Amino acid sequence: MRNIKITIAYDGAGFHGWQIQPGLPTVQGSITDVARQITQEPVIVNGASRTDAGVHALGQVAHFKTKSTLAVAEIQRAMNALLPHSIRVVEAEEVGPDFHSRWQSQAKTYRYRIWRGAVLPPFEHGRVFHYSGRLDESAMAAAARLFEGEHDFSSFAASSGSEDDDRERTMTRVLYSSEIHREAERDELVYVVRGRSFLRYMVRKIVGTLLEIGRDAMAPEDVPKILEQRDPSASGPTIPPEGLYLVAIEYPDPTDSLAAFGRSRSRALPTP
Repeated sequence: MRNIKITIAYDGAGFHGWQIQPGLPTVQGSITDVARQITQEPVIVNGASRTDAGVHALGQVAHFKTKSTLAVAEIQRAMNALLPHSIRVVEAEEVGPDFHSRWQSQAKTYRYRIWRGAVLPPFEHGRVFHYSGRLDESAMAAAARLFEGEHDFSSFAASSGSEDDDRERTMTRVLYSSEIHREAERDELVYVVRGRSFLRYMVRKIVGTLLEIGRDAMAPEDVPKILEQRDPSASGPTIPPEGLYLVAIEYPDPTDSLAAFGRSRSRALPTP
């Protein structure tokens, strides 16, 4: 049985999110249908991140197992020929049998785009959040850094949609970096966050809070207080999904595992 890893880009505007939902168009559903058509097997496509409806991706990662003898390049070409144009498999490779796109991910990077110009270009419709009002961007930048580190993000989370999952999930998350900056030569603010994992709507609620700070409805020093309250009503609004992009997902370097295996073998060998 072969294990195929695929990296996917998609425009999420026409889909009800990543995860398969009966009777609704989803990214996972589209890819699964195509993978089954190509392999003629009931394959299951597992994704690293369950992006919500309207959220885009530049580097979503998924995997599926198959007995097909088709070359990986042929699988990629066939998938792109059959998938809607709003979904592209940008990379495909065969990986070890133990690889799992979701459980082995070490970090994810998200980007949220805010268009600041008075007029939204038509080609950006559905791909950015448009806000042309006054914003204190320096206050937003200072506040963004306060989300870094390990915190209970209950104030910045929505229900997972399952009462059982909500009871069992931990609300503590670690953000390695959290920054907002002006995009060079574009009338656009970009929030970029990198973390181990994220709660549902977490990034969109963080951006909503940053916008409230930019409007002077909140202050940067309110961020630690909101985190301490652990109350979703204390944060800013959940901002619309169209400005959010899953940029990249990171995995352990397989060469590190091979090197560690080699070291363990050399220690176990008797001295000649």
